[in-house]
Amino acid sequence: MSSDQVSQVSEKVGEMRRIPNFPPSIWGDRFIKYNYEEDNINHASQLQEIEELKEQVREELLANVNQYSLPKQQLDLIDTIEHLGLGYHFETEVQQVLQHLYDTYNDDSHDHEYDLYNAALCFRLLRQHGHHVSCDKFNKFKDDKGNFKESLASDVSGMLSLYQAAYVGVHGEDILEEAIAFTAAHLQSMATHLTNPQLAAQVLHALRKPLHKRVPRIEARRYISVYQDEASHNQALLKLAKIDFNLLQSLHKKEISQLCRSLFPRDFFSLKDGLLQNVCLLHESVLLFTYNDD
Repeated sequence: MSSDQVSQVSEKVGEMRRIPNFPPSIWGDRFIKYNYEEDNINHASQLQEIEELKEQVREELLANVNQYSLPKQQLDLIDTIEHLGLGYHFETEVQQVLQHLYDTYNDDSHDHEYDLYNAALCFRLLRQHGHHVSCDKFNKFKDDKGNFKESLASDVSGMLSLYQAAYVGVHGEDILEEAIAFTAAHLQSMATHLTNPQLAAQVLHALRKPLHKRVPRIEARRYISVYQDEASHNQALLKLAKIDFNLLQSLHKKEISQLCRSLFPRDFFSLKDGLLQNVCLLHESVLLFTYNDD
């Protein structure tokens, strides 16, 4: 092929090539102007408080962990910690508690301790942390005909716990497929009739999309607001969650700011806008909403 022909082909390719023409970013120049050094100074004073709060939570996690029984309080605490987005702070302690649960999971002498709520929560947490425990434990909640007992429908918390647990199943676990159908049908029918507004909101939120399919960071943002309205919430845990959320939010904004400043210092505005539209999928509430940690 001659040089003229090559040139003609190149011109045609250039004409066919799509030119980026992204709409202006909804973020404007917010991240380019973001002063992360100022945020670093503000957060530095909180580091000691964070360590103190973590130690309080750590002590609660490991309390009575070696007792030969189901640590129901620890189960709820682990679930709350992970729901608040704090799991990465307590990986060692959580694994220690769950290893104890896993070691005793098949001991039938403790079956009486597992009501529907705790059986489902224990199963879900173990599965989420890589312990492939059997779903046969849920057979105790079936009647003589092999169907889930209709009496379970009166236990809303238990039904919700089973609904969430069933989504960590794998292909071929029919009992978990049955559990999804059973719990979803009953939860949908009772959602609008629940007298507890917080519980009703939890049910509706789960039915829209189960916990296992949600984005953890966005879910943490939502759950902090829910948890602080619970009368029995753990003050240390709630405060730690708010501070941690703000610190991670600052880190996300710093990373985006550095990306914008380093990669696009000149006139790449159209490409920059397209990048920001994709980078900022973390959701506006995660990047812009700040918790008051007092």
